[in-house]
Amino acid sequence: MAAARFLVSGVVQGVFYRASTRARARELGLTGHALNLPDGRVEVVAHGEAQALDALERWLWQGPPAAEVEGVERAPFDGEAARSFITG
Repeated sequence: MAAARFLVSGVVQGVFYRASTRARARELGLTGHALNLPDGRVEVVAHGEAQALDALERWLWQGPPAAEVEGVERAPFDGEAARSFITG
């Protein structure tokens, strides 16, 4: 198992980005969270199989239809992510 932290920038708040991310992550068998940050970015922490994390990263670049993703930063995450995706 692996874990990663993603910081997603662009128009990603107020466009159902977090809810869509949680749904996609569940489909991929990942756990973790998606939270709005005060600076307008969304933080996604996910834990699961490496291939599923890679698939989530590809999806994060697209997001839901109303999103306009400008960047996705990925970093390893030390520590276990939350057991299930939570509302944040």
